[in-house]
Amino acid sequence: MNICVIGPGYVGLVTAACFAEMGNEVICVSRDEQKVNKLKQGIIPIYEPGLEALVEKNLKDDRLRFTTSLEDGVKNSLFVFIAVATPPEEDGSADLAHVIEVAKRIGRCLDEYKIIVNKSTVPVGTAEKVRAAIQSELDNRGINLEFDVVSNPEFLKEGDAINDFMKPDRVVLGTDNIRSGELIKELYAPFAREREKLIVMDVRSAEMTKYAANAMLATKISFMNEMANICERVGADVAMVRKGIGSDHRIGYHFIYPGVGYGGSCFPKDVKALMATAKEAGYEAKIMTTVEEVNAAQKKILAQKIIDYFKDRGGLKGKTIAVWGLAFKPNTDDMREAPSIDIIGVLTGQGAKIKAHDPEAIKEAKRVFGNNPSIEYFDNHYDALKDADCMALITEWFVYRNPDFERISQQLKSSVVFDGRNQYNPAEMKRMGFEYVSIGR
Repeated sequence: MNICVIGPGYVGLVTAACFAEMGNEVICVSRDEQKVNKLKQGIIPIYEPGLEALVEKNLKDDRLRFTTSLEDGVKNSLFVFIAVATPPEEDGSADLAHVIEVAKRIGRCLDEYKIIVNKSTVPVGTAEKVRAAIQSELDNRGINLEFDVVSNPEFLKEGDAINDFMKPDRVVLGTDNIRSGELIKELYAPFAREREKLIVMDVRSAEMTKYAANAMLATKISFMNEMANICERVGADVAMVRKGIGSDHRIGYHFIYPGVGYGGSCFPKDVKALMATAKEAGYEAKIMTTVEEVNAAQKKILAQKIIDYFKDRGGLKGKTIAVWGLAFKPNTDDMREAPSIDIIGVLTGQGAKIKAHDPEAIKEAKRVFGNNPSIEYFDNHYDALKDADCMALITEWFVYRNPDFERISQQLKSSVVFDGRNQYNPAEMKRMGFEYVSIGR
C-alpha cells in the first residue's frame, strides 16, 4: 500500500520505517530540508534501538523515501498520516497549530479519495477540526472530493518502539466510516497475524483512549511513589509492598516501580492536556491534578535527600555529585521533562558541582543545560565518580544495574550512594560498607 507520513519525529519516523518494513511504499514528509537530507543518508535525529538500521534497510530497498514536498507525498498515497508535534500550551492544553496547518496543506493538494489518519496525540474533537480545515481548503478551490479523517493513536514506549509497533497489544481505530475501517484493517493485517488486534470505535472515543491510557499509567507511577513516601515514614519497605500488591493480577507489576517520578514526551504532556480537556468541558479532574502534583514533588525528593545528608557536613556548596543517568528513562536520549533536570537544578542551585554520565543523552543534556560551568560530562560512568562526594543514580540503564561496587568505592571520596530507582539491595550495600539512601526503604 502507498502511505504518506507527515512529520518524521519520534512517532512519525517509527511509523514510516515499520510500515516500510512490511512491504509498503512509504513517503515521509518534513519541511526541514536539512533534516530530510540527513534522513536520506540514514542519519536519524533521535536515539531509538533498532530504528537507524530499519531506516537504512528500507531506504536501500526503495520502500522508504524522504521529501520536503507534501504534495508529492499526498498525491502518491492512499493513507496520509499526520504525525506532527502537539506541544503543550501555557495552560497545559495541546497546541494544534501544526496539525491544523498540515490539514490545510493537505486540502490544498487533495485530488482524489484519501484517508487522513491522525497519529499525533490530540484532544477529543481534533478529527473534526482536521476535517473542517481540509474541507475549507477544498471549498476555496471549488472542488468536491470525498475523504475520511480517522483517529489511530500510537502506543509506543520509547526504548522499545519498534517492537511495540511490529507486535502491538492493540491497534485502536476511530472511524465512523465502514470503508475506511476496512482499508485500515487491511493495512494493519500484517501486524496482527496471530489474533485480531484492531479495535474499532467512534473517533472521539479513540482520541480519548490515548489520553486515558497514559493517564492511567502515570497514575500508577504517582500512586507507587506516594506509597514509597508513606513507607519511609512508617518503617515499611516499599520493595516488599510492591511484591505484595503486584502479585494480585488485578494490579500487576507493571508501572508500580517507585522512583524519582515520570518524565518524557507523553505522560507529563498528556496528563496536563487531559486536565485542560476536562476543564474545558466543565469538569475538574481531581485525580489527574493530584497525579501531576505528586509527580512534580517526587522529582525533587532525591535532591532533598542529598541536601539533608550534607546539611551537617558543611552543606552542598563545593561538594561534587556524580550522577548516573540523565535521560528520562533507559534506551532513549530523550530528556523532555526528565527528573534529572529538576534534581540537577536543585543541586547546582545549592552550590554543588555535577559530574554526569549517560549512555546516550549527553549531547541532549548539553543542549538542555547549556554552558553550565557546574556540570561536567563523562563518556565512562566510572570516570564520573572520581573524587566525587557521593553518587546519585537517576536513570536505570542496564549498564548501572550490576556495577563493580569495589571500583565505585575506590573512586568516590566517601562510599555514599543515593539510589533514585531502588536498583540495589540495601543489606548488600551496607555489607559492602556503603552508606545507602533509596526511595521508600
